[in-house]
Amino acid sequence: MTRTSLTLALAAAAALAGCGKEDHNIVAGGPEPDETANASNGPVALPPSIVSSKIYRCADNKIVYVDWMSDNKSAHIRTDKGATPTPVTAAEAGQPMVGPTGYSLEGSTGGASAKIGVPGHPAQICKA
Repeated sequence: MTRTSLTLALAAAAALAGCGKEDHNIVAGGPEPDETANASNGPVALPPSIVSSKIYRCADNKIVYVDWMSDNKSAHIRTDKGATPTPVTAAEAGQPMVGPTGYSLEGSTGGASAKIGVPGHPAQICKA
């Protein structure tokens, strides 16, 4: 039994001898952020959300998908259901919205129709 105790004590001493004396502080969040950098960023504005999504049928039987945004100055237009939306914007609420070449939109979220222009087609009245 003395021999086992002595062997265990020597093994524990050898294991502890390998440990260094340096300080191992681990900080989970990293360094503290600079308060002056955060203050200089200014207020952050969230992008507008979708208020209404409507499907319009135009006079030439073309289907157009419009997502009306909450800022009343922008919308997204798609000519195919799975297509990438094209943003259109206006300087102020209530004014006609324009986007890249050929895209335009006049109307409002609550309206039953809108005047929509897409590339290759003249702007025309489309009904929801």
